[in-house]
Amino acid sequence: MERLGIKKNEVNELLLWKKWAEARELFRELPAPDIADFLPDLDKADRVLMFRLLPRPLASEVFSYLEPKKKDDLLGGLTEEEARRVLAELSPDDRTNFFEELPGEATQRLLNLLSPEDRKETLQLLGFPDHSVGRLMTPDYVAVRADWTIGRALDHIRVRGKNSETVNVVYVVDSSWKLIDALDLRRFVLAPTEQSVAEIMDHLFVSISALEDREKAVSTIQHYDLVALPVVDSQGVLLGIVTVDDVLDVAQEEATEDFHRVAAVVPLKASYREAGLWSLFRKRIGWLTGLILVNLAASEIIAFHEELLLSSIALVFFIPLLIATGGNAGAQSATLMIRAMATGDLKPDQWLWAAGKELALGVALGLTLGFLTWFLGVYRGGLGMGMVVFLAMTGIVLVSNLIGAGLPFLLSKLRLDPAVASSPLITSVVDVAGLSIYFSIAGLVLGIETG
Repeated sequence: MERLGIKKNEVNELLLWKKWAEARELFRELPAPDIADFLPDLDKADRVLMFRLLPRPLASEVFSYLEPKKKDDLLGGLTEEEARRVLAELSPDDRTNFFEELPGEATQRLLNLLSPEDRKETLQLLGFPDHSVGRLMTPDYVAVRADWTIGRALDHIRVRGKNSETVNVVYVVDSSWKLIDALDLRRFVLAPTEQSVAEIMDHLFVSISALEDREKAVSTIQHYDLVALPVVDSQGVLLGIVTVDDVLDVAQEEATEDFHRVAAVVPLKASYREAGLWSLFRKRIGWLTGLILVNLAASEIIAFHEELLLSSIALVFFIPLLIATGGNAGAQSATLMIRAMATGDLKPDQWLWAAGKELALGVALGLTLGFLTWFLGVYRGGLGMGMVVFLAMTGIVLVSNLIGAGLPFLLSKLRLDPAVASSPLITSVVDVAGLSIYFSIAGLVLGIETG
């Protein structure tokens, strides 16, 4: 990292003295992702000039790493021919990802710069639903016919493989382009050239529909340990492939969205650095307002039991302890359920089994924590208070555990993201349930009527 900083300083100095050729050579020594980080920091004139000086392959690679707004800003400083060249040299999936982030007017303007073939390809990819595999796939792959000889197939791979996303896997299609097999390149290399492709086929392959959610592609590639996943339509026709590098980007994006939801924040479309104050405000205020309404119920419960609190002021001491512990237990349970459902470890129809497991765990946790806090209850208010705290802690932890385990399954049943069962939401719900349990037990054990 230190060496990288030195090179960036050298580039800045060369630009200052207008030594363009030397700056270009030094720029070429940096990895494309680092150039993409460094380029936006330059003045607009220097940024455009340095991008023009980059070799074509490196320029398109650097462009693919830029954030959407930075891409649009950079293209605005290029001539139409330069912008057309950059867009044309992007891979189809990178080009589509860029276009879907742009406003409609900018999208239309840039689409007009593409060749008819590239425009048709991009529009086809953009026609699939949001977050579908069709938006993620690239049509750059190598396909051969079953009746070809190995020698002919290898000749075809040498020609088509130059522009393919990957040549590690070669797809076999019939005359109507229906996928019938996916074979490792090694099979072709090791087979006799006069042998037919059909003779080395095993018909063992995994594919995915273009309409499936992209999270399904992530889990499928992880489960089968694939380098690339073929994408087909409803008739089994091969449309494109999803590669492991595409999946890594999606996995990171989905994990980020889940982190945001778990924190009760509407997922950000842009990076935090690019998000404005108004955008961040809108993403957070809705949840915070809703949680206030939930917490109002907790305030009403405390107000309803005012006489009980006045008759035994020691009850007040344990409210933060009991409610916080219940919220923590519920958040733990919800986090485990959300993660297990996201990785496929738990299926939505396994809710009863999970609830039973969390019930047993809730009893064990509740009794343990209840026993520990019993001493505090006795110390603060005598044996009666000790019994109240013991029973309340046991009941609250048990119920909180069940709420935390059940809410993600309920949301999944309602076709909502289980990650919405965030820690703030669980905590707020548990506050209401915990206070009700606490005051009910206190009234019974201490023999004090409430209301």
